[in-house]
Amino acid sequence: QVQLVESGGGLVQAGGSLRLSCAASRSIFSINVMGWYRQAPGTQRELVATITSGGNINYADSVKGRFTLSRDTAKNTVYLEMNNLKPGDTAVYYCNARVIPGSGFPRNYWGQGTQVTVSS
Repeated sequence: QVQLVESGGGLVQAGGSLRLSCAASRSIFSINVMGWYRQAPGTQRELVATITSGGNINYADSVKGRFTLSRDTAKNTVYLEMNNLKPGDTAVYYCNARVIPGSGFPRNYWGQGTQVTVSS
């Protein structure tokens, strides 16, 4: 079991910035991939950014150059710095942890979600 607690969502005007945090209940080195997904009403959940336990980061094309994923391993926490926000970024953002144990069966864990709303 991995518990994920998110914070940092809010309302911001276009062009503004927010930083999301996701605190995991165990060492993120024990989590194969952590990342952020988002879901707007009526849409499928989409990948925003991921980071592997080794530190390799990937971004969705829609956020490249604007969002930065980082981590503080001592705090078991990953962050998503969101800059130059656009109305299209409005969604519920979910932290995700993917664990692939020795059995080889992947397990997904999700944070509770945090609302990001970008106006104008």
